[in-house]
Amino acid sequence: MKTKNLKGSRIAVYCASSAKTDQRYLDQAAELAKEFVGKEVKLVFGGGKTGLMGHIASKVIQNGGQVQGVMPYFLKNIELNHPLVDDFIFVETMSERKQLLLKDTEGLIALPGGCGTLEELLEAITLKRLGQYLKPIIIVNQDGFYDPQLEMLEKMVQENFMRPEHRSLWTVVSSAKDALNAIELTEDWQSDALFNATYKN
Repeated sequence: MKTKNLKGSRIAVYCASSAKTDQRYLDQAAELAKEFVGKEVKLVFGGGKTGLMGHIASKVIQNGGQVQGVMPYFLKNIELNHPLVDDFIFVETMSERKQLLLKDTEGLIALPGGCGTLEELLEAITLKRLGQYLKPIIIVNQDGFYDPQLEMLEKMVQENFMRPEHRSLWTVVSSAKDALNAIELTEDWQSDALFNATYKN
């Protein structure tokens, strides 16, 4: 299998905006930032200035990397937008934000986060299952953070709500530093996925 060259590409990152995030998660976000800069990949993120979201953007910018933020106006209006980010797209709704976070990206990475991160991740998995997003989805399962969700997805397969091959919709890594390598090694999803989306006997 040929390894992808991500230089010059755009990768979306979903992650926490909570300002109370534990330092060990911030450290992993900083490791991912190093990978983005080293591989010359542009970070596309939700535009926030706090939590993992703000931390990874700051680290990428401070080390000469490229960042694009996507944020609804209602969050900008309460000054949650990252002050160091020059490349910003402001939209009206959260739905528009999610669409633009995935647009023209070569993959997405989910770091630990709250309900917003989880909702974005599950929507992306759903879109991929339906053939609407074909790029790698990487889940950074730091310290087992995503174990309960991965167990739920496995239960969906075991109970025939999803096909066994749907386990390949996502790739799990334990460390953020491995996330871009996983994208390089993961093939795009099948463009005809819509026709195999349902589980038929």
